[in-house]
Amino acid sequence: MKRRGALAGLGAMVVAASSLVHGGVATASQGPVDYRGAESRYAGSQIAKHEGVHGSPPAHTYAANTVPGHDVSGWQGDVDWQASARAGAEFVYIKATEGTGFVSDSFAQQYTGSHGAGLIRGAYHFARPDVSSGAAQATFFVDNGGGWTADGRTLPGALDVEYNPYGDACYGKSASDMVDWIADFSRTYQERTGRAPVIYTSTSWWEKCTGNSSAFGRTNPLWLARYAERIGELPAGWPAHTIWQYADSGTFPGDQNSFNGNRSRLSALTTG
Repeated sequence: MKRRGALAGLGAMVVAASSLVHGGVATASQGPVDYRGAESRYAGSQIAKHEGVHGSPPAHTYAANTVPGHDVSGWQGDVDWQASARAGAEFVYIKATEGTGFVSDSFAQQYTGSHGAGLIRGAYHFARPDVSSGAAQATFFVDNGGGWTADGRTLPGALDVEYNPYGDACYGKSASDMVDWIADFSRTYQERTGRAPVIYTSTSWWEKCTGNSSAFGRTNPLWLARYAERIGELPAGWPAHTIWQYADSGTFPGDQNSFNGNRSRLSALTTG
């Protein structure tokens, strides 16, 4: 599928943060990190590339015990949120940041607009374990739109950990080092917001790059990517998924998701 690229003070904050990166070049304090193409990277962009799409979207997407939603990034540009709501979307995750030097130009419109249309929304961070620590990236994420507030309409921030778009799938890290990096991000995010972040990943990447760690199943909700008729095997430690990203196109802009529970359970996730 081809894609294209408030809260009070959010727009100004995002604009200011976006000045950290222009044309894909990071700040001098961060070193020569290349963020070109970051606007087109979205949750699952590398998973689809590495793992492919298998079968048709699940027939039970709109079952009584699930809630339909989607996720977007700068690749979608400005979204018609009223149309998304009319089509049945009830929640959305929106890409805010990547590494410690990129903020999506579309974040303010998407985050504020989805809230205005009545969707429950949250922000996600595209992890770059090769450029800085988990703590540094969690801090950058929270400071640039990825925080959480107990307003009943905001999902906890999500950490998108998937294949490296620049090279080695695991960013040159051993399994134990990757687990430590994710734990560093998760711990810092929770210290800043009071909530553990959702972890977005695929089972295959998790097995390959964390050694199928079971360290996060009791603390972090799972947002699993698998483009198939069935969700299949989950990463170790999680007895169930919270959100399933089951297709990279469909009824709503961006990727298609299904929350594993009814609307009251989705609301509970917003309040902790």
